[in-house]
Amino acid sequence: MKSAKTIFSQYLRKKGKLYSKQREQILDIFLKTEKHPTINDLYDLVRKKDPKIGLATVYRTMEVICDAELARKVDFEDGTKRYEHKYKHQHHHHLVCLKCGKVIEITSGKLEKIQKELAKKHDFTITKDTMKIFGTCRTCKHREKPG
Repeated sequence: MKSAKTIFSQYLRKKGKLYSKQREQILDIFLKTEKHPTINDLYDLVRKKDPKIGLATVYRTMEVICDAELARKVDFEDGTKRYEHKYKHQHHHHLVCLKCGKVIEITSGKLEKIQKELAKKHDFTITKDTMKIFGTCRTCKHREKPG
């Protein structure tokens, strides 16, 4: 399997875009981030490595990283766009805490099977599959209990 950097550089070459040290740094930082960072989260991390990199460069680079299918944008319906890894990450869904914003990634063969069965039953072709379940995480539930 090709490395993320190889995929990225090949994508840039194919699209006639330059492979710069700044873009490489942004990709490296994103790939090391296991959470669902916002542009501002990434910008803060990038500025620690190279204060010369601007917010617009981080934004444009993340667009290219998404176009290269190494990342995808996610929306947890809190008004903020986030990014998550797509490269070497198993397909998953999200449990989102409405109190603290915690995001739990879940994988389920049963869910995938049900989705396929529903699509077949309704003669439906699935082209995009995302599921977000909103509620309250364990930590927030325990905080709410009267003590």
